[in-house]
This record gives sequence, structure tokens and C-alpha cells, in this order.
Amino acid sequence: MTPPDEDDVRDDPQAALPPDPPAAPTGDASERADDAGEPPKRPLIERIGLAAIAAVLAALFGGVALAAWVGGEPFLAVMGAIGCLMTAWVGALTLVRG
Repeated sequence: MTPPDEDDVRDDPQAALPPDPPAAPTGDASERADDAGEPPKRPLIERIGLAAIAAVLAALFGGVALAAWVGGEPFLAVMGAIGCLMTAWVGALTLVRG
């Protein structure tokens, strides 16, 4: 391949640039989502592990809610309780739906 002439470069500045590299593959076909938009299901052990992590975090949020309620901070207690419920909900969805 010969380098472009100076006249070509002045007329078309893109001519002096190297070509774009090819796109990297996005993964194996079994790892990608299907056409319906549903992601592949997680393995059962992974779902159990994620649900266990969510249970620990929900317990921590519940502890914050309880401590704040006993300490006379109702707003913090409500926020902690909401965090506890939301985390427990997501953990249950992860375990059930996969």
C-alpha cells in the first residue's frame, strides 16, 4: 500500500488516517442474550449465593432500622426498614426468577 499523495491529503483529511481496527467479538453465542431480550439464567449455586448476600444486607438494614427506632430517630428507622424490605425483595427475586 502506497502512502497518499500530499494533494490527496489536503483534499480528504481522512485519507491519511489508518483504517479502523476490527470490532472485538462480544462473547460466545451461548453467553449472549437471545432475540427475545431475556438474559440467560444464572446457575443455581450463583442464585443461592446472591440471595445469601442479600439476606445479610437485609439483616444489616433491619439492624439499622431497629437501632434507629430505639434511639428515637423515626426517619432513619423508616429508611432502614425500606432498605431492608427492598433488599429482601431483590434477593427473593434473584433466587426465584434466576
